[in-house]
Amino acid sequence: MSHAAVTAANRFGLGARPGELKALAGDPKAWLAAQIEGSRPAPPEIKNLATSAEAFEAYDMGREARSDARRKPPSEAEAAKRIAGNIRQKLAPLYLDQVAARYRVAMKTEEPFRERLVHFWSNHFAVSADKPQVIALAGTLENEAIRPNLGRRFTDLLLAVESHPAMILYLDNQGSIGPNSKLASRAAGRARRAGRKLDINENLAREILELHTLGVNGGYTQGDVTTFAQALTGWSVGGGPDRLQEGTPGKFEFREVIHEPGAKTVLGKRYAEDGIRQPRAILEDLARHPATARHVATKLVRHFVADDPPADAVERVAKTFRDSEGDLPTVHRALISLPQVWDSPPPKFKTPHEFVVSTFRMFDHVPEEPRQVAAPFELLGQRPYTPGSPAGWPDTADRWDGPDALLKRIEWTTAVGERVGNRMPPLTLGAQALGESFTQRTRLAVARAASGAQGITLLLASPEFQRR
Repeated sequence: MSHAAVTAANRFGLGARPGELKALAGDPKAWLAAQIEGSRPAPPEIKNLATSAEAFEAYDMGREARSDARRKPPSEAEAAKRIAGNIRQKLAPLYLDQVAARYRVAMKTEEPFRERLVHFWSNHFAVSADKPQVIALAGTLENEAIRPNLGRRFTDLLLAVESHPAMILYLDNQGSIGPNSKLASRAAGRARRAGRKLDINENLAREILELHTLGVNGGYTQGDVTTFAQALTGWSVGGGPDRLQEGTPGKFEFREVIHEPGAKTVLGKRYAEDGIRQPRAILEDLARHPATARHVATKLVRHFVADDPPADAVERVAKTFRDSEGDLPTVHRALISLPQVWDSPPPKFKTPHEFVVSTFRMFDHVPEEPRQVAAPFELLGQRPYTPGSPAGWPDTADRWDGPDALLKRIEWTTAVGERVGNRMPPLTLGAQALGESFTQRTRLAVARAASGAQGITLLLASPEFQRR
């Protein structure tokens, strides 16, 4: 198959399934463009999952377990450990269902470019299931905030993500209390006697500025972080075990009683006191800021073009972002039009996420059990929905091509080869998945393999398959 078809399926898509290269060979760019227009209903696998409200209810039902852990704790640290363990045990099945559904969609979808973009934006707005409160909510952020807004503007995506319960709980904004809010004024005496300070939490504001919009060199100051955090006070989640139980459990709730009153100045612009609309106005301006266009463009070009993003490609995508006011389908089309992605050999080393998905797509196989779906990602060091920080998973080679990581890949490819055995001819699989990028050298090595299992291992470990 043509180089363009291979690029479309493997660099923009998630790896070619049997017959996919042949089907898109006529006009690969049109095949990609058709996947990003308009909206889509949630895939059937996603529709059947628990919503954020249902997941939050399951978390809230763990209050009794948390109380048990506190009643007879050997120490506070041991109590905290027991509480986290109880929560994880209760919510682990929901987490596994989300992981299984995500990858079943990825392994079977006929719109792999769209699905790759879902994964890209989920990683851009990263939360981690390592935090007990988020273990059953990480997947709901992807399904409730990312998927429905992929065909809209960046502004819509930003507002949906920052007000989602997973993001609020991950960055602890539910506990951010304006020092001059109504609640703080009423509770000031009790808080002083208890030795506690009611104050803002800057986590959400900082990550929005540093990671989600402007970028670390985007021109904001510490004063902007603090003021923006004040504006975000009151952005919370309904229900919960605390005294503020109004609102629908597991849904966004604006708690005016803890909102810091007054006008706020962020990046030199004054925003009048307007309740929930004040932080929304700040977010809308951040979404349209030129620094946001450049930061987002840089990440997109790094993901689709090269670890060291070409400056001209970044500027082209950033200009499209500015000119279209962040219209996501238009920005995504700009990626397709970049000459660098069509003229160069595959430069990107696959992350474990990409490697596993492309392997299963090549086999046209989806494991049946949720734990079987999750297991290879954990083995290779990229446990789903658990990046090490709010910055998300890195997608550059220096993070994934170390000796230990490569050894684990070899171990897994060997196990896959042994499982598949002689049931699938490796030369046919390689041709279907890699097209003309399947080099003569690798073909010869696979053909000379002592067995079908060894041929599969050599194919999966080949430079062509390890890159996209």
